[in-house]
Amino acid sequence: MNKVELLAPAGSLEKLKYAIAYGADAVYIGGEAFSLRVAAKNFSNEEIKEGVDFAHQRGKKVYIAANIFPHNKDLDEYREYMKEINDIGVDGVIISDLGAFAIAKEAAPDLEIHVSTQANNINYMSARMWYQLGAKRVVLAREMSFEEIKEIREKIPEDMEIECFVHGAMCISYSGRCLLSNYMTERDSNQGACSHPCRWKYNLVEEQRPGEYMPVYENDRGTFIFNSKDLCMIEYIPEIINSGISSLKIEGRVKNELYVATVVKAYREALDKYYEDPDNYEFDPEWLNELKNISHRRYTTGFYMGKPSGNEQVYDSSTYIQEYITVAVVKDYNPETKEATLEQRNRFFKGDEVEFITPGEAISKYKIEYMCDEEGNEVEVAPHPKQIVKIKTDAALTEYSIVRMKKA
Repeated sequence: MNKVELLAPAGSLEKLKYAIAYGADAVYIGGEAFSLRVAAKNFSNEEIKEGVDFAHQRGKKVYIAANIFPHNKDLDEYREYMKEINDIGVDGVIISDLGAFAIAKEAAPDLEIHVSTQANNINYMSARMWYQLGAKRVVLAREMSFEEIKEIREKIPEDMEIECFVHGAMCISYSGRCLLSNYMTERDSNQGACSHPCRWKYNLVEEQRPGEYMPVYENDRGTFIFNSKDLCMIEYIPEIINSGISSLKIEGRVKNELYVATVVKAYREALDKYYEDPDNYEFDPEWLNELKNISHRRYTTGFYMGKPSGNEQVYDSSTYIQEYITVAVVKDYNPETKEATLEQRNRFFKGDEVEFITPGEAISKYKIEYMCDEEGNEVEVAPHPKQIVKIKTDAALTEYSIVRMKKA
């Protein structure tokens, strides 16, 4: 059985390593130029090389997002960038623009090209055309149903791959092709600088009543009329696989390590469970519960089941729901002394109830009874960013374990 790829976001080299440690088959990253996520830390060429080496040593892949819509002034630099990432040895490049596609084919003819969701592919004819031009994979627009995806799969070449988003933020414009940010803040969303005005609160002003603000919806706080719920398809693994999707994409290059680890872990466990015995697969509600613990907006299935209703928007708030925060990451664990070395992310105290998330292991609870600094001096609190402290625990922790705590 050809298994689908689990594709995770990596906004930094550290997040790349967490994504792979928790079970991603591949990661997509952005370089310091030509990526549609300027808010992410992004990668220097040296970091790309280190990330590629890390992934390849573990049999995983790295794709570069170079999916801006370049202007004339960008083209020469884009050509050089294609040569550079090809020499580094990345496994593929994600492109939106036809001109950028032509440059990549010329500058790096052997580099695998994936056509970005920004190219708005919603039918089998456009997918076929990209294939004829040399694309290996097409990332379909988020505005696609299972029925449409199946038809595309049936009518494109067998060796062409389909990638679809299955988790993360949605957008109010077709696959991110939005001009709201350009108009309202002069930040070009198609150059990676979106200011997300779709998440803002809006009121209505009538032409003859300037200065008189009326709520669009019956709510004294106004309404967030463009604010979409987040996509979550963890409950539909069989349907995803049977639709013919080749790669399951998680959104979130600007999210933290806890988000990446939790989402990848949940989908990894669900996929592995399905492939163990497809005929007797059963959904585990705990996977969805875990996805509700991380930073997210209320969840939706987007367009997969058909045209969304008015219930797919969040009208009363633009804030995220977040049950847990990361208090530390595990840098080392000595199984003989049972000592874990932690690097602080948020302040925590002796006596706090925390939980350990570890690749391939069940989540375990722990009460911090004792902790010390690097010199072995007992401490009551870890208040400083990236402070190193040590604790004793029988939990089988690893370098990429995360210590989380429920928000007060």
